[in-house]
Amino acid sequence: MSNTKAMLLTVGGGAPAGEAVYDSIGTHTWTCPDGVTSVSVVCVGGGGNGVNYSYGAGGGGLGYKNNISVTAGSTYTVVVGKGGDGTYPNDSGGDSYFISDTTVAGKGGKGGAIGGAGGTYVGDGGGNGGAKGTDSTGNFKPGNGGAGGYSGNGGAGGANNTGYDGSGGGGAGGSSTGTSDAGTRGGGVGLYGEGANGVAPSGAGSGGSGTLYGGGHGYSDGQNEGRGAVRIVWPADSRSFPSTLVAESDSVDIYLNGTLQ
Repeated sequence: MSNTKAMLLTVGGGAPAGEAVYDSIGTHTWTCPDGVTSVSVVCVGGGGNGVNYSYGAGGGGLGYKNNISVTAGSTYTVVVGKGGDGTYPNDSGGDSYFISDTTVAGKGGKGGAIGGAGGTYVGDGGGNGGAKGTDSTGNFKPGNGGAGGYSGNGGAGGANNTGYDGSGGGGAGGSSTGTSDAGTRGGGVGLYGEGANGVAPSGAGSGGSGTLYGGGHGYSDGQNEGRGAVRIVWPADSRSFPSTLVAESDSVDIYLNGTLQ
């Protein structure tokens, strides 16, 4: 992330606009700044893993929720889900959420060994992750699903060595092809609002804007690949997902994993 801070004047004064981005796997604590009474949040779940060169995996879901009430000085839980790794039962992606997984969440994509379904979401809007590709050949090795988007689902993985199965809609990640190594990586999605839809004419396609998260991925990839992420922005009365003043340039104070940039 750039250290450059772009000015955004708040409507009616109050606390300056800002954001907190979390993309390190695990549990974090966000402290609400002075003057902030509500936030808008987007969460992307971790993508699943194809496991042992045999199965495709699902992409993580994306959920957003606007105008969540918060209290200055109070602390709130932020969880960033892992990407699945190549060993069952750790092949599914982890859930990402703010406060709780019933407030706003992107759920992790399922690993290939347990069906490869895409992750779902909780919030005002979002998209489900794409599922693994179908396998009509009996040889397994289908492609991995793309991450969910701001108003559409991630693309489904392609069948074994037969190309891809459509693109991700609504800024979602594109699908991936099926190959001999459990599929190329499904497309990820960014945290900076709805952007271009993901497409996958060759390998993984990307969607949304900014750094990409949540795509399903192959056997040799670890938990950091396809990991989830959470972004919190304020003030919520003037900034909301999927596309109102949430671009990367629409911020003053930027925090990455709790550290001011």
